[in-house]
Order: sequence, then C-alpha cells, then structure tokens
Amino acid sequence: MQSKNINIAVDGFSSCGKSTIAKGLARQLGYTYIDSGAMYRSVALFAIRNGWITDSEMDEEHLRQHIGDIRITFKTNSHGEQETYLNGENVEREIRTLDAANGASRVSTLGFVRKALVAQQQVLGKEKGVVMDGRDIGTVVFPDAELKLFLTASPEVRAQRRFDEMKARGENPSFDDVLTNVKERDQRDTTRVESPLRKADDALELDNSHIGIEEQLQWALGMFNKITTENEQD
Repeated sequence: MQSKNINIAVDGFSSCGKSTIAKGLARQLGYTYIDSGAMYRSVALFAIRNGWITDSEMDEEHLRQHIGDIRITFKTNSHGEQETYLNGENVEREIRTLDAANGASRVSTLGFVRKALVAQQQVLGKEKGVVMDGRDIGTVVFPDAELKLFLTASPEVRAQRRFDEMKARGENPSFDDVLTNVKERDQRDTTRVESPLRKADDALELDNSHIGIEEQLQWALGMFNKITTENEQD
C-alpha cells in the first residue's frame, strides 16, 4: 500500500483507450476515476438538446449564458461502472453518440466552457487519489500531477475501435464517417486556441496501436510503481 496518494493524468487523442486505462488504474489502486471527456460531451448534449449546436452552426452566446445551469456528476451503477449524470439525468448512453462526440470537440474550443469545467475538475482532484483522463489534464487541469501518461495510436486504428464500439451498441455507422470524424477531432483538438491537445513535457508516451489492454495496464501500473517508489525515496 502506498503511503501517499497522487494524482494521475491520462491524456491523448480520441479513441486511444484513455478511459479504459484510467478506469483500470483507478480500480487497481483504489483511486477515484473522473472522465473529463464525458463532461464535455454532456455540455455538448445540453447544447444540442437546446438547439444551440447544429451541423453548421453553434450558438455560443446562449451556451455562455447557461453554462452555470449545467451540473455534471458521476455515479457508480450496480455493476460497478461509472455513469454520467447531466442535471440529475443519466446520460451515459446519449453522450456516447457520434453527434455528442463531435459536439464535445466543438464546445471544448470555447474558453468559457473550459474554464467552467476545469474549475470543477480541479476541485475533484484537490484531495489527491484521482485518475483523470482527457486532452489537457497534464498540461492545464493537473499540471502538478505526479504521474502523467500520454496515449496515441494511428487514426485508422482509433476509428476501427470506435466503429466496433458503436456497432456493439446497436448503431450502424459508416467506417469512413467515423474515420473522418476522428481526423476532424484531431485537427480541432491540436489547433484550438484554448488548451490545445499536446503532450506535457514530463508525460510518459505510449503508442498503443498494436498493444492489448492488459499489456497497457501493466505498463501504466509499472510507471505508477516507479514514480511512487522514487517519491518515497526523496
């Protein structure tokens, strides 16, 4: 058992399996898992439902006026899985659609959205013992996180993963549409003005294009053990 809890930041491109690794780490270590991506997807869903996001337009002003009305919480279901709640409503399934994913990438470019959610995230991590995944966790949300991981994989591999997930949920997506969405999100995420996706200078990078989940988790646990052992020796 470690004598002192730390915060762990898991960043990377979309569909890199960040949440899978983050959840696995939290489960193994007894830490709290926070899905920051689900928070942005929830904001997008809120905006979509209110007609503020369409295929071609986004009503930033209305979203700005109502950003304070959005309350995002997490609860563990009877199967031990964490689910996302938007203003008290379970929206776990709704936020996993392609529309919500695309909307999340769009609202995440807005400074006032990022400011509101980062503030919530930093409060959640104040007591340590948190694993959070996203795109700016190690650079903006937890710049002092003791362990930072950065995951990457080829766009084609990531598109196939998302395509398979959507099919498993009973959806009937086009692979080409999914691949296009992945590439568009990469472009937006890496070029946005507000907190662009980038690897923190002190992050440990893993290309998991051809690495299984268990092997990734063992690698991450190995990095955790290395960091915590070094910290205890200091």
